Amino acid sequence: MQSHELLREVFQETSPKQIAAELGLSLSMIYKWAEPPEENGSGSTNPLDRINALIRLTGDTRLAQWVSERAGGFFIKNPKAHWLHPHLVIPATNQIVQEFADLLAVIATAAFDNSISKEEAKTIRARWEDLKSVTEGFVRHCEEGNFVAVKDELSRKKPA
Repeated sequence: MQSHELLREVFQETSPKQIAAELGLSLSMIYKWAEPPEENGSGSTNPLDRINALIRLTGDTRLAQWVSERAGGFFIKNPKAHWLHPHLVIPATNQIVQEFADLLAVIATAAFDNSISKEEAKTIRARWEDLKSVTEGFVRHCEEGNFVAVKDELSRKKPA
């Protein structure tokens, strides 16, 4: 889906007039964002395309992470696809279960004294983010039938 198409759908559910007022922009500018780039000719790139350009130009996915957090979510980068032999699914499955067990161990250790310090919370968050990323990689590789890449991905995520 193109950014202008998404914005057109969003504007069917949210008032462009209200958006224009809240952002301090003209209503015509808001409507131009929902037009294909070749039609508006004004050079007004919509905010979604600008975010896309920032990520492309900087190569820094923290921008996507920041936007995802503001929307109440989490950004997970999709792994690169490689089609390899699928014989390693069982060890990869066991390893992802172990990753989850390791996270639970970190939580249990932190909560042992019935309080969790800021540093312990930071460690839990880091392990959780790693687990989410590894799990997404696992699922993607499974969808592609690429279980060797799953094993490689999980091995890279193991703490030293």
